[in-house]
Amino acid sequence: MTAVPRIEGPNEFNVLGEPLQSCSDDPLTGYFRSGYCAAGPEGAAVHLVCIEVSDDFLDYSKSVGNDLSTAMPQYNFPGLVAGNRWCLVANRWAQAHNAGKAPRVYLRSTNQRVLDLVPLEFLKAYALDLN
Repeated sequence: MTAVPRIEGPNEFNVLGEPLQSCSDDPLTGYFRSGYCAAGPEGAAVHLVCIEVSDDFLDYSKSVGNDLSTAMPQYNFPGLVAGNRWCLVANRWAQAHNAGKAPRVYLRSTNQRVLDLVPLEFLKAYALDLN
């Protein structure tokens, strides 16, 4: 019997200082479409905040020119619906926060590099995975 290969996540950490957990495989998210909100080996990717999409956030995002609900197959983007988990660009999350429209977040799947832009206490106020 052949062993099933184990898929490893990126060697990156979340905002709690733990190994970064997967955000979503359905839809497949992340800049690298790995399921992780990974910054990558050069730290250049900025899709760092694992969110739970809401209708309110989708409406807001579209109103500021970032339509996340329309599929764009040429970019391997399925279009999002409420309830999806997605790696959002850190600046977009901050913009939504400042407008009072920020989506809820999964801290264990949110990359620690976002802390250069957003304080942890702001993220904790929107956390879905704190006990």
